[in-house]
Amino acid sequence: KINLTESILCGKMTLCHFIKVTRCHFFAEDSVPRVKEEYFENKRREIVDAAYRVCARKPITSIDMKDIIDEAGFSHGVIYKYYKDLDEVLLDLVRRINEDNRLNDKIISIFGQQDKKNWEEIIRDVCAMLADYMVQVGPDVLKISIYANMMAVSEPERAERIAGKLQKNETSPLIELISVLSVFMKKVVSKNKLKPVKSISKILEYMVAAYHGIQTGYVLSNCYHAEQVTGKYKPKEMFSCLAESVILMINGKE
Repeated sequence: KINLTESILCGKMTLCHFIKVTRCHFFAEDSVPRVKEEYFENKRREIVDAAYRVCARKPITSIDMKDIIDEAGFSHGVIYKYYKDLDEVLLDLVRRINEDNRLNDKIISIFGQQDKKNWEEIIRDVCAMLADYMVQVGPDVLKISIYANMMAVSEPERAERIAGKLQKNETSPLIELISVLSVFMKKVVSKNKLKPVKSISKILEYMVAAYHGIQTGYVLSNCYHAEQVTGKYKPKEMFSCLAESVILMINGKE
């Protein structure tokens, strides 16, 4: 390091030069942590991007860290500088997907119309939003979602461990929607003195099961071109049917 005080005393540096050097030295040191942080985040982003591509091709339960290493083009040592294991990578992948596909604004917009629309229209709007969401996120994200569900069945403890590390604002946007729908439906039943054919919790379970069924059919139709379902799973039409079914159930008509 340059001894700035000694340089001035020996006449090797003017005071003006001293100020310039000091300012440059200060700002250079200040920028180093920011540059390192950006570099670190960029590398993690590249690894998660690689994980996304791998998870869109094969089931999560059959993936290992070597798949991510090969896809990212990094050495074994480099990957482990940023992630200690595969589940840490998957956790960040889930966070990325959920963050990129939030429904908060649309949910607020739909349920903000309660004073202007009847409750049946709100249910139809919700189902239309789900149809748009399914098309918007695309087959790759839907495939990853299906593979994640498969992991929850075959490796429940592992899936629960990963999900348990998500903050409330990092979970699936569909979880928030179900929570809002539950409050809304109970309010509708109470206000209109309705007698649903099933409890609200059961109706919501039905909606979730229907969503996953439509999702699976849509992926089979668009990614694998299965002969039995090709061209048959059209989200708008199927979610429209779901909306009418839910309305009938809430109204008390089987």
